[in-house]
Order: sequence, then C-alpha cells, then structure tokens
Amino acid sequence: MLSIAERHKYILDKLNEYGFIRITDVADELGVTKVTIRNDVKILESKGLLYKVHGSARLANPHIADRDLETKSHLNREAKQRIATRAVELLCDGDSIMISAGSTTYALAEAIHNSMGDNSLNVVTPFLKVSELLSELEHVSVEQLGGRVYKKSCATRGENATLALGNMVCSKFFVGVDGVDPDFGITTSTIEEAQLSQKMMAASSKTVVLADSSKFGQRGFGHIAALEEVDIIITDDGITKEMREVIESAGIELIIA
Repeated sequence: MLSIAERHKYILDKLNEYGFIRITDVADELGVTKVTIRNDVKILESKGLLYKVHGSARLANPHIADRDLETKSHLNREAKQRIATRAVELLCDGDSIMISAGSTTYALAEAIHNSMGDNSLNVVTPFLKVSELLSELEHVSVEQLGGRVYKKSCATRGENATLALGNMVCSKFFVGVDGVDPDFGITTSTIEEAQLSQKMMAASSKTVVLADSSKFGQRGFGHIAALEEVDIIITDDGITKEMREVIESAGIELIIA
C-alpha cells in the first residue's frame, strides 16, 4: 500500500506526463478507492498544484477567457501554419467549404491563397479577414455571412449570420476552437460563436477541427459539439499520447502536422 506522499507523487507525475488524469483510472492503477484519490486531489488542489474538474484533474484551470484576434495570432504561429498546410491537402478542385473565425482558420486562408493556383473553390465564412483575403483569388467565390460584427474576432455573429445557411450545403467545415476536451467536446469562448458554428456544422458533410496542441484539455464558455460529432482533427505533434488515444477511441481521424 502506497503512502499519501507516494500517491501524491504518482498523481503529479501522471499530470506532468499527460496533462490530465481521471480519478477512476488512478484509483484502479493504485488499487485504492475513488474516495481516497478524490481526497488526495482535494489536498493537492488546496496547495495550488492542480485543478479538479468533474472526476478528473488537470495541471491548470482549463476555463479560458475570450481574447482578441490580434493576441491569438501571435500564439503558436508556426504550429498553426503547419496545421493549415495539412488542411489544404483535404481540398479538391471545385470544393465548397465553410471556414469559421479564428487565428488558425486565418492561417488556413493564407495557405489557400498561396497554394490553390487555378483550382476553383467556394468559401462560406463569417470571418471578414478571410473574405477579404480569398476574394483576391480569381477562381475562389466567397459568400460572406451577414450579421453584427464582433470586433474581437472580426467576424459576424447572431441570427442574421445564420439565415443564409439554410440554403447551402458544403463538403467540409473548417472550425477553429478555443478548447478540445474529452468530457466537454469542442468549445469556443462565446455562446454566439458556438451557436453559429453549430449551424455551419449542420450545413456541412464533414467537420474538420483545426487546433494546436495547447487547446487540448481547455474549455471555452460556448459549447459547439461533442467530440464524437467531429470527423477530423488536425493538430501539431505537441499533443499528448493520452489525448491521442482519447480522440482516436472516439472514432475521429487525427492528423498530426
């Protein structure tokens, strides 16, 4: 039987390796009750060493605040560019796609701008910067969704932004997210943005999540969908082994850029 200090070390070592743990898993691995591990987690949380959330523990508070596009654009830029390059490989001539707002989806628009050549493409987006960039391409047709402009994301939101979606069917929806969580699925920082993304998912045959590895284990305020509703996730090689297993066990195609 391990001592309290040994259990605490085991928990923290697991957290440092995987980023999060499930209380049930640790209890099984150590041969103790879930109550024992819950108490251990409470003690470690009181010392500021982890953050407890519904049957699991994480190294830090997973809940994130809304940030403006300019701030996001400087975070993990190289990883976002690699993700965007892999995302372009999913496109074919004559494709019709939807692109959400976000710094990673803008990297996708830049990759399309630099690599599509004479291939034709139909793009539907609420993101003003994507519309502006891709409308420069002769063979790309851009449908800008209307509605109120949200300044932090430079994108339209609200009921008016969804009105046209009822008349559209696209092959793929490329969505940038603020969080990818095993329990809470894919999330973004505001409810309005999440609601628009839900409508765009419904109007597309496949949903492709573009998320650098820092987004895994994080949670935004607005819930978009459960992990099982996502078809493809493209991320960078910083994703943990445990998170890879969670995603693949959900039947999602995982592409590492």
